[in-house]
Parts: sequence; C-alpha cells; structure tokens
Amino acid sequence: MRIITDQYDNHELPFKIKISFSAIFDYLEESGRHDLIQQFDHIPELKEGFDDFELLKTYKKEIGQLLETLFPSPLQQNEIKSVSIPFNFTSFKFTKRFLQILEDAGECYELKFRDFEETKIYIMACTFILNTCYGYNLDFKRPFFLDIPNVKTGELKHYRTLFNGDFMSIKKLENAPKITKEDYLELLDNFENIDLWKEKFPINSYELKGFGIMNLFDVTQDEILTNLKDNLLEKNNHSFFNLQKNIADLFGDPSIKFGFSTYDKDFNHPQSKDRYSYNSYILEQGSLLDCTNFFCNGIINQLFIKHELVAISDLSTYGKETNCNGFYEHLNKQDIKSVILVPFQMNSNTFGIMELVSPKKYVLNSVSANKLKDVIPSFSIAIKNFTEAYQNNLDAIIQKFYTSIHPTVNWRFYDAASNYLKHIDNNDSIPLIEDIVFEDVVPLYGQVDIKGSSIARNVAIKQDLMYQLELAEDVMAAAYENQKLTIYNEHQFRIQQQLRNLKRSLKTGDENSITNFLKKDIYPYFEHLKTINTILKEKVEFYESKIDDKLQVVYDKRFKYEQSVTLINKKLAQFIDTKQLEAQKMFPHYFERFKTDGIEFNMYIGQSLVKSERYNEVHLNNLRLWQLQIMCEMENIVYSIQHKLEHPLQVASLILVQSNSMAIKFRMDEKQFDVDGAYNIRYEIIKKRIDKALIKDSKERLTKPGYIAIVYTTNKDAEEYSKYIDFLKNKNYLTGEIEDIELQDLQGISGLKALRIQVSYLKETEKISFKEILEVLKN
Repeated sequence: MRIITDQYDNHELPFKIKISFSAIFDYLEESGRHDLIQQFDHIPELKEGFDDFELLKTYKKEIGQLLETLFPSPLQQNEIKSVSIPFNFTSFKFTKRFLQILEDAGECYELKFRDFEETKIYIMACTFILNTCYGYNLDFKRPFFLDIPNVKTGELKHYRTLFNGDFMSIKKLENAPKITKEDYLELLDNFENIDLWKEKFPINSYELKGFGIMNLFDVTQDEILTNLKDNLLEKNNHSFFNLQKNIADLFGDPSIKFGFSTYDKDFNHPQSKDRYSYNSYILEQGSLLDCTNFFCNGIINQLFIKHELVAISDLSTYGKETNCNGFYEHLNKQDIKSVILVPFQMNSNTFGIMELVSPKKYVLNSVSANKLKDVIPSFSIAIKNFTEAYQNNLDAIIQKFYTSIHPTVNWRFYDAASNYLKHIDNNDSIPLIEDIVFEDVVPLYGQVDIKGSSIARNVAIKQDLMYQLELAEDVMAAAYENQKLTIYNEHQFRIQQQLRNLKRSLKTGDENSITNFLKKDIYPYFEHLKTINTILKEKVEFYESKIDDKLQVVYDKRFKYEQSVTLINKKLAQFIDTKQLEAQKMFPHYFERFKTDGIEFNMYIGQSLVKSERYNEVHLNNLRLWQLQIMCEMENIVYSIQHKLEHPLQVASLILVQSNSMAIKFRMDEKQFDVDGAYNIRYEIIKKRIDKALIKDSKERLTKPGYIAIVYTTNKDAEEYSKYIDFLKNKNYLTGEIEDIELQDLQGISGLKALRIQVSYLKETEKISFKEILEVLKN
C-alpha cells in the first residue's frame, strides 16, 4: 500500500486528527463478517483510532486488506480514488488507475492542489466545525484541482477532486470555548482575522476521527475549453496570440498549429498579415492573391459562399484531385499534411478564416473538427475584440503622431463627439460638431533658439558652392591645358566670374542660378572630356565623387550644419518630452512642442482644461518654476554636446510671461489650438516678434548665448520670477546678477521689459525637493 504524506508545510489545526476505521468495522459487523473482524483483533488501534501517522506504515498491509471493501477489484482500473485524511492531506490506499497516473507523473511530482492557500487551512477547518458541531450552513466549499503531468506523453491532465466525509466524526474537547450566535456573526465579518478564529477555536480543541475518501474526475477537456475560451475573450492582442498551446491541447497533439487570415468581401484579395491576420499558413506576409485561382471551386463554395467548415485529412489526395493547385502547393511547401479551415464573418467588409494545420496525415479531419463547435462562438467574439483593440491602437497611434489632441484635453473631444452622436440619434436635420474652446487658461511660452542659424546656414551654402565652382574650374583648366581649345578657357573664365560674385556676397537665388549654370553650360562638356584621355576622365570623376547623388550639388558644409541642428533638436525634444510627462503628474495641462532651429513650446494651464481635478494658482506658479528649471537644463544639454557638433552652434533661451488668462480654441481647419479673441491675438504677435527684440536705446539683442531672457509686462511678474531665479542660483542652475532691461517698442507693441540671467554650465546642481518648491511658492 503506497502512502503519500502531507505535502504541505507543518500547519496547526483546531482539532486533533485520529485515524480510525471504526466505520468499516461497523459495516463488517452488520454484514456478519466476523471472520474478517477477528483477523484484526490484535490491532485495536485500527478501530479505536490512532494519531501516530507512522502506524500507517506499520500496519499498511492490514489497513490495505481492511479497505478492500471500499475498493472492489472491478473498479480498480476505472475509478481514480484514494483514502485521504482531511485537512492533513496524507493519502493512502490508491486504486490501480490512480497509482498508474502517479507513476506516469514521474518521481519529481508532488501531489499538491492548484492555487491552494495553505494559510486558509485553519479557517477552512473552523468552518467545518461550525457546520458539523453547531448546525450552521457556512459555505466555504470551493473546487480543488490537481494538475498531473504525464512525463511519457508530455500531456498535462487536469482532475477535479471530491471528498467524501461519511466516515468521519468530530467532537468537542474540554478546552473548546462555547460558540454563541454572537461569535458566529462576528466571524462572518472577519474572515481574514486568523487570530480571532484561533481565539474562538483554539488549537487542538476538537477531535476529528475517521478517514475520508478522495475521488478524482478527469476534467482535462473541460479545462482546455475553459482556458481556450478565457484566452479568446481576453480583450488584448497578446491573449489572442497565445492560442497555439490551447488548440494543440484541445486536439491532444502538439504538432497542430494555429493561424488566422482575412479577406476582403469579394474574396479576391486577402489582407496581409500586417493588418488583421496572424501567423497565416495560407497567406504570405504582405501578399495579395486571387482566391479564385488559388483555391479550388469546392473550397470557394464551401468557405466563402456557404460559410461552412472545410476539413482535409490527407493533403496529398486533395492535391491529386485538384491538379496540385496553388492552395495545395503553398501548404505542401510547408510540409502540411492535414488541415481544417473555419470561416468567420468579421464585418461587412472583412471575412476571416481560422486555420488549423498539422504535419501528420489524418490528425485533422471532419470528425475531430467537431471539437471546435464549443469554441467557435467564443472565437467569433475574440475576433471582434481583437479587431476593436487593433483599431483602438491605430487610433492611439494616429492621435499620438498625427494630430494635436493632447491627452490632457482628450476628454473634451470625446464629450463633443458624444454630443454629436446624440444629435444624430435625435434625428437632428443638420447635426453640428461643437467648437472646442477652453476659457480662462494661462499661457506659458518658451524657446531655445539656435543663435545666428540663418547666417550659419548661408555660410555653409556659400562654402559648398565655392568649393563646387573651384572643382569645376579645375576640370576646365585641365581641359584647356591638355587640349588647347579656347572654348574651355572661356568656360573657365565664366566659372571664375561666378566665384568672384559669390565671394562678395550670397544673394537670394544664387544657389539655383549657379546650379543651373553648371548643369546647362558645364556638365555637357564633362561627358565629352571623360572620353578623351585618362587624365581628364580622372578629373571629371573626382568632381563627380564630391557631388551628392540625390541633390546633385556639393553638400558637405550644409550637411554638417544640418546634422548639428538635427542633433540639437533631437536632444532637446527627447529631453523636454520626457520631462513633460513628469510635469503632467504635478497637474494636467496642455503642452505642444515645435521644432524650428531649436525648440519652441506652448503650455496652457487652467480649470477648464481638466475634468475632475481642482486647479489652484499654486499649480501655475509651480509650472513657471519648472519651466525655468528645464530651460537651464536644456542650455546645459546643448553645451555638453558642443564637441559632437560638426558645425559649431550656440543657443539663446527666452521665456514669455503672460499674467492675464485667455481663451484658446481648436481650429478645425488647421487641426490645432490657437488663441481666441482680438485682445488675445496681441500675445501671439509678441511671441512671433520677441526674439528679434532689442534693448532700449541700443542695438543689442535681448537674447544672447549663455543667458535666459524672461520677458514680462508687470512688476508682479518680475518679483515672482526674481524669487525663482534666486532659488535656482542657490541650486547652481543660474549664476551672476539679474539684469532688469527695458525693451525697444516692437511694431504695435510697447511697454515690454525683461529679466536676463546667466546660465551656470556643467556645475553640479542640487536636487530640488518638493518641500523646497512649496517654500519658494509660499514666499
């Protein structure tokens, strides 16, 4: 008799367990089996009971014989059953079928229940006492499952367990407190309070006597179907893609593979795997095919017209019957021998096919296809969920990369769309989409501008053009020296004229005129020169090696300039995009960023932008301080990458402060927000002109490398930002004295002032705590 002792850690129980077979002795007595009873007279413990589980081993032969009455021979190969001690999980006296299952599970297998909470054993035992001794009907029952592998076949079988407690009795011991109705009600509301349960049911305060019977029922197919349906109905792409093992388990063959393909409503052009298909064995990724020339008429009729399942148990036979059509050839190349195809109508425009394939003949057939009947309804729902989830992902991607609808204000657009649908549902004659306007928001504007970018770009253009003309002149000089033809000397003179004009200045249109001159007047001679001799051919080929293949011009200095600008923009954009996510956690606000020669960004903050949060002026103050801090950090980023720039560039930073709140409106034609109202347009005008502003009574620009300029209109703003500057100087973000500057009037704009402060480069900045920020804002 095999004995499996408790597989769980030692645990306390509210009762002592005494193993007793008195119920069997009573049965034998009633049946007149006195001869059998006498065989065990010398072991009174078997009837009276024992709590030393080692006696199971001592008397295992006798116990085995005694229990034969419960384990009749005809059922040994059929039933999966054993004797089990409740709440202790020691098991013995297994049926032959159960023993075979355990043997097939391998030596390493432990007989443990799935998702079993050992910490709940004590409470489970207490509820058993409440029901048995006190007559309550407290339902704590839950199904227990065993997952038992078969190391020979690789299968994992699932069994549901049922316990028979007819052979057990329980009694109160002297140290057991009396359980009142009040105790019972208190326990009902304190399931997790183990100390309370132990107070009401102390350890070993009852006695459980007897034994139990554990029956196992194979529910593998049910489990597979349940898991498969659960997997299908999960509303995410990953669960849909995890069906491979579920399908293989359902058919009991790991060789079976799963795929899915989609087709347009005319059934002539399957959609590629990149859209709604997954791991298709019919379609190649990104392919399009004509179904009428690919499938046979039988499959076209059965799948696409009648919407009926197709099962091919032997693909080779199918190939002979269809003259090895495209469908056969494509599957045969993949070593597929049997296949099942199940059709689904996804929507009015799209048709889907679930594909099951196997490298074995006859594994998939019209009989085994019946296993899918319970799955198909769930699969239909899963396809719908999958396509919806996919579409949602598309929407999210489009919103992120192609529209200006910021997550903070997303709710307002959905409200507007919902209202529009209501108008349609109410049969309004002309349903109008409402304007999206946010009132009483405060703007924040900042820019980190590449200083002198236009001049630097023109210098790069001029250097490239001069080098190109010098190369062309060199070719013509060599041609005249070699051939002594005056026409070559005349073209050399014309190139020199272009060079002299270019050295004096680069005018608008020079780039195009020089390029056209070379293409029209010079290049035709180059083709001829390459055929004359090796010297001239090498000269022309050297010229051509310096020309960009796509642009057909020398693109060296310009390339280095553009690369430098791109690197600065990329670094700044990555930084502010990351920091902006952190700032949104402080308080949601609208944010948009633009790449120019540098970075510009707008922010708007206010109550109307948020749906549930409460806005306070402290959120505006905090965002202003945050903006100034990250401007310092962006300046340092550009400073730190100077050695990587092919073309040396510097930046100058500016913040525009606006005290008064304004309204912003989403422009449907431009698909972006803009200020609303004539008065607010003044703010936009200032933004466009402020970086050209000069200090009053001078020709000095306000913005200059190494400094941050803060443009303001009221003394209150100046006082506020002066506090922020002092704070950031203390943290080594800024340095030097604050310059308070009056600005010259801009066209239509007067009365602007600015603070200017030097950036502290590459110093060790101190981390700013939330408490310090609050202190600055409070003061």
